[in-house]
Amino acid sequence: MARVRRTEGTIGRVRLSEAEARARLAAARVARLATAGADGHPHLVPVTFAVDGDLIYTAVDHKPKTTVNLRRLRNIRENPRVALLADHYADDWDTLWWVRVDGSASIVENGQAARHPIDVLAGRYDQYRCSRPAGPVIIIRAERWTGWAGAERDAG
Repeated sequence: MARVRRTEGTIGRVRLSEAEARARLAAARVARLATAGADGHPHLVPVTFAVDGDLIYTAVDHKPKTTVNLRRLRNIRENPRVALLADHYADDWDTLWWVRVDGSASIVENGQAARHPIDVLAGRYDQYRCSRPAGPVIIIRAERWTGWAGAERDAG
């Protein structure tokens, strides 16, 4: 595991490079998807996801839902601007970090168009290999990667 060291003059705060933000997001197992409809009201839900270059996939899966008319889907149809946030918390604040991706989302409901995103998700989550999501799939086109860490990582 990489050691963490504070960076002089930053009081331990480190802005992540895009490459480091991408790597941390890709390694995270869960993130929060933020959407807002035409009314501007924010909506935040935890999601499983997979990163595929500048695309990020998340799917409506078999976990129990109160409705199939999910607010995140309605919001994306009204306003495709989204954010995805992953983070790590620990009592050792030197190991804290977060990564946010801002982008635009689209919804794929066609089985053939959803095949590749679901394949990528199934490659990441055992549960999706056993029970492939029926969809729809949300595809986020990443436009901006930002992040922060409590301290800089050392190789070693």
